[in-house]
Amino acid sequence: MILSALASALYSAFFINLTAALAVAQNTEPSSTHSHRAETPINYGMILFPAFQALDVFGPLDILNTLAFTHPINLALIASTLDPVTTRTVMNSAGSNFSESVVPTHTFANPPKDLDVLFVPGGAGTRAPEPALLDVIAYIKETYPSLKYLVSVCTGSTLLARAGVLDGKRATTNKKAWAWATSQGPNVKWVPVARWVEDGNIWTSSGISAGMDATFAWVSAVYGEAVAADTANGLEYERHTDPSWDPFAAIWDVPGSS
Repeated sequence: MILSALASALYSAFFINLTAALAVAQNTEPSSTHSHRAETPINYGMILFPAFQALDVFGPLDILNTLAFTHPINLALIASTLDPVTTRTVMNSAGSNFSESVVPTHTFANPPKDLDVLFVPGGAGTRAPEPALLDVIAYIKETYPSLKYLVSVCTGSTLLARAGVLDGKRATTNKKAWAWATSQGPNVKWVPVARWVEDGNIWTSSGISAGMDATFAWVSAVYGEAVAADTANGLEYERHTDPSWDPFAAIWDVPGSS
């Protein structure tokens, strides 16, 4: 009787373990084709600075907000201080009082630990006097070696360039600001016609709305196309999936676009 009960228990344990193993196997993509997804990112950071472009920040963040419903991820908003950071810019010739502010969670002096992915937006604030951006640039330079991925939107690529992390790499940026932006990185292999560019673990996008297409492409590469497509459909967003789609290079007469 005892041996029979023991045998039954061992059989049940074996069956349960086998069932669990099969369930895991059925929900795991083959490591031979998706080895880069073995450890998906957990900790995300978004840099903030005065006069950041709103969609550069909120476009990618809302994609990640949706991703967070199905994947365990954390977000840190990083700035010079913990004071609210505004989109307001002195480059408003109409005299409008129209802006938004975001409250950071961390500072460059006391940054989040174990960051996996860092997003860097663009905007008028990237043209601020150099002293105002020294802590931003220093943080990017210091943090990049420990990141899994670095993603910039619009003229955020100029901050990456000034941090030296784009030297010798292919990258793109806002086409309307092309002449100024590319002058900030003379050692960068700037791509004149590109919605976004991937070089190693660094992704750079063209102007503003291109940051959403780049983020979806990045989600597809890291989490799988099914996740990216489902997220885009949930947001009712029509993606551009071709990184070479870039009519704005011709519109703004970027050298090398024709």
